[in-house]
Amino acid sequence: IRAERNSGIISVNGAAAHKAQPKDMIIIASYANYNEIELEKYNPQLVYVDSNNRIQSQRNTIPAQAA
Repeated sequence: IRAERNSGIISVNGAAAHKAQPKDMIIIASYANYNEIELEKYNPQLVYVDSNNRIQSQRNTIPAQAA
């Protein structure tokens, strides 16, 4: 779904569109198939944004949470 680069616009389609409202916090995930060799080199790309969907930080691991 196209939007102007750096506009902060995120469109929700399909069944999720019936549940999502403006200002809702959502998680966007993508999936792919990798073979064993590709998985050895794979690092996820996690992008954290502010309330205006502006990138605040990027990581390739999920920070550990204190118990």
